[in-house]
Amino acid sequence: MKYTFELEIERPRQRVIELFDSTENLLKWMPDLIRFEPVSGVPGQIGAKSRLTFRTSGGEMEMIETVTGRDLPEELAGVYETKMGVSRITHRFRESGGRTRWVVETELKVSGAMKLVAMAMGGAIRAHTEKLMQRFKEFAESQPA
Repeated sequence: MKYTFELEIERPRQRVIELFDSTENLLKWMPDLIRFEPVSGVPGQIGAKSRLTFRTSGGEMEMIETVTGRDLPEELAGVYETKMGVSRITHRFRESGGRTRWVVETELKVSGAMKLVAMAMGGAIRAHTEKLMQRFKEFAESQPA
């Protein structure tokens, strides 16, 4: 499953990147994130691995993030592994007249029985991405430019 979302943030690109690239800010805009734990490497740098633990309706879910691309101010990319499957996510940041156009491209790969689950939950997965993007936008716009 592949999908792309984009939105405009009323802050300059450099400020958006500062806020987005800070692991300290994750808990401020990801309400279900319980913990962010570096596993290896320097968080945010290519090759770094981190464990993210989220609160879910059924308890907790862990994912391992591996940073696969870092070409700021243009883009950040990573692979996110869970029991359900693997997501490749690329964040692109475009300057747009003092604002930032944020584009998120996601590719989710699952196998076996999880394909059926992913197909059934596809709308919910996409809606969750949109909701997180909106939360980050609101967070970024509440911070000083």
